[in-house]
Amino acid sequence: MFKKIIKFTWRLTLLLVSLAFLGLFLPKLIILLYAAPRTFTVDNVPAERVAIVFGAGLLRDGSAGPVLRDRVETAVQLYQQGKVRKLLMSGDNRFVNYNEPEAMRQYALDLGVPDEDIVLDYAGRRTYDTCYRANAIFQVDSAILVTQSFHLPRALFLCNSFGVQSTGVEANNTYFRKISRLYWNARELFATVQSVWDVRVSKPLPVLGDPEPID
Repeated sequence: MFKKIIKFTWRLTLLLVSLAFLGLFLPKLIILLYAAPRTFTVDNVPAERVAIVFGAGLLRDGSAGPVLRDRVETAVQLYQQGKVRKLLMSGDNRFVNYNEPEAMRQYALDLGVPDEDIVLDYAGRRTYDTCYRANAIFQVDSAILVTQSFHLPRALFLCNSFGVQSTGVEANNTYFRKISRLYWNARELFATVQSVWDVRVSKPLPVLGDPEPID
């Protein structure tokens, strides 16, 4: 009897572990396959009117951190090559001393982008929010998404889910340590599951407001 209980418990554990593994890795695999044909380089991406640049961490002085600078640099390359005409900088600004969009704007200005071609979204608290608001507030229906490779598949899935027909360009101007890349990719496993849940099930509303169409 005891051996049967042990055997049953072992089988049940294996089943639960297998289900957890599938639940965690299958969404990531599907989204990777979805993103692959939509991912380009700066040189070969089809031109669009708008590039969406996703926020990331700031330094203590409020300036763009290395991940965010990498994204802005790539967006500026697209702008300078005539691949886009407007840069939509979307990030978090919930706190007085934390303003991702403004940090992105300042760095883009330093790199030579005219201020009139920079649009700021101060309520891009999550990738979900950025993509939702791009269509709902800024009335963007197609765009080039700019972010690192670990994040780009999820961004493509979300923006296309919200009516922004998107291609993506990986920001890869900066080398990041393997431990950092390992952490970011591991975090993306959980973030991807959350994104699928948000789009298909919970459908949360981000901060909204009056439309601000990009000219």
